[in-house]
Amino acid sequence: MEPFLHKSFRKQFDKLPPKVQQQFFKRLDLFLKDPFHPILNNHSVDAVYPNWRSINITGDYRALYELKSEDIFVFMKIGTHSELYE
Repeated sequence: MEPFLHKSFRKQFDKLPPKVQQQFFKRLDLFLKDPFHPILNNHSVDAVYPNWRSINITGDYRALYELKSEDIFVFMKIGTHSELYE
């Protein structure tokens, strides 16, 4: 699997606290090994963002991604639950 970071994702990511940034990379490693590991709570967010999925980064932070193909995905947004679903 090959991850890409969308331009808007990178802008949001740069504004996050360093601990959340570090946690994202830990969760990304886990995601690359097992995208549906229970800790990630990987689930569809079709109701708000068609064809996108969400994974947990911390208790409140989520990363949203779009699956482009079986092996290619793009992280589109990152933020707190309330920021992403306003």
